[in-house]
Amino acid sequence: MLIEPLLGLFGFGGMLLILFFFILIPFILNLLTSIWAYRDAIRRGNSKEYAIGMLLLTLFFPIIGLIIYLLIRND
Repeated sequence: MLIEPLLGLFGFGGMLLILFFFILIPFILNLLTSIWAYRDAIRRGNSKEYAIGMLLLTLFFPIIGLIIYLLIRND
């Protein structure tokens, strides 16, 4: 198995650290940027439907969705 050599190399604590950095932190950043896009859309006077659409776009397509939002938002 692939996990067994890694577990012997890093130990259980190392595996948790890897899990934290490569899965949990990007997930948290994705949530934070999605919430920011939603709040920013509301603060700029857009409708709730538009803001929810931006929230879903940035939630399910994090990088592309954020780039699209930054390009189409009203400045």
